[in-house]
Amino acid sequence: MTDMRIDIEALGAQGDGIAQTESGPLYVAYALPGETVDVEPLEAGRAALKRIVTPSPHRVKPPCRHFGQCGGCSIQHLDGESYRGWKRGLVETALAHRGIDAEIEPLVGAQPHSRRRATFAATRTKKAVTLGYYARGTHNIVGVEQCPLVAPEIESALTGLAALVAPGLSRKGRAAIAVTATRSGLDVSVTGAKALDDAEDSGLRAKLAQGADEMDLARLSWEGEIVAERRPPMIRLGKLDISLPPGGFLQATQDGETALSSRVAAAVGEARHVVDLFAGAGTFAASLAETAAVHAVENDAEALKRLERAVRDQGPGLKLKPLTTERRDLFRRPLLASELDRYDAAVLDPPRAGAQAQAAELAKSRLPRIAFVSCSPASFARDARILLDGGYRLVSVTPVDQFLWSAHVELVGIFSRD
Repeated sequence: MTDMRIDIEALGAQGDGIAQTESGPLYVAYALPGETVDVEPLEAGRAALKRIVTPSPHRVKPPCRHFGQCGGCSIQHLDGESYRGWKRGLVETALAHRGIDAEIEPLVGAQPHSRRRATFAATRTKKAVTLGYYARGTHNIVGVEQCPLVAPEIESALTGLAALVAPGLSRKGRAAIAVTATRSGLDVSVTGAKALDDAEDSGLRAKLAQGADEMDLARLSWEGEIVAERRPPMIRLGKLDISLPPGGFLQATQDGETALSSRVAAAVGEARHVVDLFAGAGTFAASLAETAAVHAVENDAEALKRLERAVRDQGPGLKLKPLTTERRDLFRRPLLASELDRYDAAVLDPPRAGAQAQAAELAKSRLPRIAFVSCSPASFARDARILLDGGYRLVSVTPVDQFLWSAHVELVGIFSRD
């Protein structure tokens, strides 16, 4: 197609510049509002940026040399104040779509080198291993040796991780390497690679174990099986030290977790009995149990087992209030209103899909306070509408940025039944 010159009018939800054309909106990655740009039209209403004719005054030099090739970030080229406004706007737009007018607090920002978990892609050729992120919209892996997103201990391990996984990579496949920085070292989990008992490499298990030892990893898991564990990967939730299960959930940044936890605690206030729904390994339950009896409900049996063990071993010394657990699929069997009415407050932290069924039961309950944590403004707005229609008031919404330079934003909404 012939190149065309367009004016960018807005910034979309994925960080793309948007131009209005006779054929409808045209989305251009890495373009900013107020810019005149030359583009090459692609399919499905998209275009590739060829040249910036008139740059935006809000355009800045990206801090990473891989930006624009690597797909790990979408918007490093926007100045900080505009970036924060855009992220806050994502929440405003989602709420407005459901007819919700709420007080939205300033964005709690994220800092470079703060991500304590990340997933890299890896592939192998005859000559080398490429470890990095997928290029935007492709299956091509852009190798990275530096990444301003991740914690320093993860960044410094990238070259070693490439060497570690090399024996277990197939030349036809692409492996995913999930890395979490814990208090006791890196926890690494690899999927999509060769089987440990691969007939062509009978020594693979030993090679991987030796590599994990040389890198001093806390743990290495391979296709769900623990190959080496020098130390249990430990995280601290509240005052509890909890061993993270393989593939276990952890908030992306410590600052983000602290921001969410402090707002959840303020919302719960002086409640004496709290139910924590989608509790995981106790992100919020552990700290709330310092002042209230908490019932943690979660479907992940391993996460609950590790929370229970920590409470049993450490709870008495920390003088925690009773913290009980229940394994339950809250998508299929949400707590009913009659069960919820036993508590003074609820905490809700569902996956990206939200908690529509549980929100419907909460809307029927008499619970005075709900702290709703979400990683999806769209599903939060849908579920918030249910709560509002059930008689709750949305007191405040605080956006929390844990995924710097991306289109993802988390939030915590506080609901009250006055």
